Amino acid sequence: MAGDGGHHIVDIWKVDEERLACMLEKISQDPKLLSKAAGKKTCCIFRVPTSLGDVHGKAYQPRIASIGPYHLGQPHLNMIQEHKWRYLGSLLSRTQPNGLGLEDYLKAIAPLESQARECYSEIIPFSSHEFIEMMVLDGCFILELFRKVGRLVPFEPDDPLVTMAWILPFLYRDFLKLENQIPYFILELLYELSNLPPEESSPTLSSLALEFFNNSTLRPDEVIARFPHLKGKHLLDLVRSSYITNLDREQKRIPTPTHVIHCVSKLRSAGIKINPRERDTFLDVTFRHGVIEMPTITIDDFMSSFLLNCEAFEQCYNCFSKDITTYVTLMDCLINTHRDVDYLCDRNIIENHFGTDGEVARFFNNAGREVAFDIDMCYLSQLFNDVNQYYQSGWHVQWASFKYTYFDTPWSFISALAAFILLVLTVAQTYFSAVQAFPSAKP
Repeated sequence: MAGDGGHHIVDIWKVDEERLACMLEKISQDPKLLSKAAGKKTCCIFRVPTSLGDVHGKAYQPRIASIGPYHLGQPHLNMIQEHKWRYLGSLLSRTQPNGLGLEDYLKAIAPLESQARECYSEIIPFSSHEFIEMMVLDGCFILELFRKVGRLVPFEPDDPLVTMAWILPFLYRDFLKLENQIPYFILELLYELSNLPPEESSPTLSSLALEFFNNSTLRPDEVIARFPHLKGKHLLDLVRSSYITNLDREQKRIPTPTHVIHCVSKLRSAGIKINPRERDTFLDVTFRHGVIEMPTITIDDFMSSFLLNCEAFEQCYNCFSKDITTYVTLMDCLINTHRDVDYLCDRNIIENHFGTDGEVARFFNNAGREVAFDIDMCYLSQLFNDVNQYYQSGWHVQWASFKYTYFDTPWSFISALAAFILLVLTVAQTYFSAVQAFPSAKP
C-alpha cells in the first residue's frame, strides 16, 4: 500500500501494459463521429440524430443525389454522380473561352478547405485533393442545374434530368436535406467565378436558388424577389431563412410559464375559431379575440421533407432560433386525429397533397416527437398563453361548448330539437294524466 496526501493505492493486480497503452491512446484521440468542432458556430452540417432518424429515417436520406461527403459513394446514388461530370463539362465549355478552366476552380477552392471541413460535425476522412474535388464537382453541378432550370443556360437536347419527370422533384428535396449539404460560401465563390462575363442583369445566387426551389414551394414571385441578397449556412438554411426573415416577432420572448394548447376539436368547443390569413410565410400565426389566424400551408412530399430537415437543423445548430420546430409543435398540438385535419382543410389552413387526413395527422404527431426547445422563449409563447387563458375563461366557453355540442351540425341541431320536443310532449302528457287522475275539487 502506498500513501500520498491521504490517497491510497492498493497493489492487488498488475496493470496490463498493452491495455494501458490502448487507453492512453484513446484519451489522446479526438472524437470523429461528433468532432470537437461540432459545437462551434462554424459547424452547420450534421448527421441527423438517431432519435429523429428512427421516426422519419427516409426524410433525411438523399434518394438520388449525394451532395457533400456523408453519402458519397452509395450505390443507389451513382446515377446522378455520373451526370455531375457531364454538368461540370457543360459549365467549363462556357468559362474556358474566358480563360477559366478546371484547374482554376480547384485552386480557388483550395484556400477554403479548412474552413469548409469545419462546417461538418464529423471528421471527413478524405485527402485534401479528394475533398476539394468533391466541393468543386458538387458545387458546379448545383449551380449549373440552377442555371438550366432558371433558363439562363439551355438544357442539352434530350437531357434525361429534365425529360424524365420524376428526377427534378427528387433533386428539389435532396438539395434541402441536412446531411446533404456543402457550405454556402463554396457555392458563392464558384458562382462568382463561373458568372462570366459579369452582367448587371445576372441574378444573385440567392435569387437563383430560391427561384429553383420555388418550383416546389410555389410562392408568389414577389415574395421570392424580396430576398436578392439573403445568405445562409447552406441551401437548407437559405430557404429556411426566407420563411423566417420577415416573421413578426412582437410576441416573442416573454419570460412567463407557457403551456401547450389543446387540439382543434377542443378549441372549437370553447368557441375558439381558426381562420385563414394572407401572409408571406406560413409561420405568421396570430390570436386575437378568440380567433387563431393561420396562413395556408401545402403539405406534400417536398414540404414534409423540408419541415423535418429544418427541424433537425434547429435541433443540432444551437445558434439559431427554433421557429420551424415551434410551428411543428403548434400543428402537433392542434392535430390529434384525422377530424382535426379535415377541419383545417375545410378552413383552408392545410392543402393536403400528402395523402389521407390520417396520414397528415400522423406526420405532425410524429414530427412533434423527440424535439427540444424552450416553449417559454419561442416566437409563439404569447399565443400559447393567450389561447390557454381564453380556453379556461368564464361563461362564454360554457356557452360555446353548448352551441358546439348541439348546434355545430344540422344533425346535432335536429337531434337536440327532437329531444326538446320529446321532453315537452312528455311533460304535457304527464300534466294531462295528472289532471284526469286528480280532477279539481268542485266548490
